[in-house]
Amino acid sequence: MAGDEEPESNSVPSIVDPSVPLTASYTYHSPCPTTPGPYILGVDEAGRGPVLGPLVYGVAYCPASYQDDLDKLGFADSKTLTAATRSTLLDTLCSDPSNLAWSVRVLCPQAISSGMLRRPPTNLNRQSEQATVLLIREVLDRGMELSEVYVDALGPTKPYEAYLSSQFPGINFTVTAKADSKFKIVGAASVAAKVTRDAWVEGWMFEEHQPGGKLSDDTENQQEKPRWGTQLGSGYPSDPKTQAWVKSSLEPTFGFPALVRFSWTTIKMVLEKSAHPVEWIDDGQASLTQAFGSGTGLDKNRCAVAKDLCIRSVSAL
Repeated sequence: MAGDEEPESNSVPSIVDPSVPLTASYTYHSPCPTTPGPYILGVDEAGRGPVLGPLVYGVAYCPASYQDDLDKLGFADSKTLTAATRSTLLDTLCSDPSNLAWSVRVLCPQAISSGMLRRPPTNLNRQSEQATVLLIREVLDRGMELSEVYVDALGPTKPYEAYLSSQFPGINFTVTAKADSKFKIVGAASVAAKVTRDAWVEGWMFEEHQPGGKLSDDTENQQEKPRWGTQLGSGYPSDPKTQAWVKSSLEPTFGFPALVRFSWTTIKMVLEKSAHPVEWIDDGQASLTQAFGSGTGLDKNRCAVAKDLCIRSVSAL
């Protein structure tokens, strides 16, 4: 969802039940096309930078012989398109099931944060690689023959190209910046990812809004009044609307709802500045200081588990 732009409907195939909160990452696949291959496939994402909501990786694929038809359908970098156009293009992507197919991998905010905060961390680039590999592998497992795969760049292009080629021998990979503008099949993947992410954010269901207890003799199990506003902005840290939402949504003891990526520096700074401080009472105990090597010159005395997990204090747990 971008600024004041008209929101996209959350009635998209990749969100089976928008009334159910997003609490775990998942994968969606459209029906397999039936036209004989080989197929080309594009990969793109939506939502790497925002501090709110999921990161969505999308793929789209079609027969190599279908490229001339694909070029006429209007696919492009989803960021250059209006919400209404993206929605129409997703319908287009679903309109020719014998030739066109798409999939998305939705990484929920909790999974992103837990990966980045664990020790050793799984950074966002690694999580993105894993999502890309999983989508390609599952498309292949569905019986699709892939000859060419085009990927929007994720850092240095050649090492990533070599990595993907090593994972999938026999497929020709092209990793390049702005692939969603250069290759229509990547533009189609971009649309699938963007529409899915925007629908999740626009229709976000807070899992923390649990049914309340008995409110009166006549009314039971009513939904709690929402604690958080719906004016989220784009979700990017630089967006004034997002900044305002983050500032107004902090609960000093429990932090933020699961919509928020706790691993983002923006959120860490707000928590450090405005949330209740936490004191770990076990920190400083002599036995733990030796076990974790949290003092000068004590690294050599750290236990093997603490070394392997890169843990230096109880607070890291």
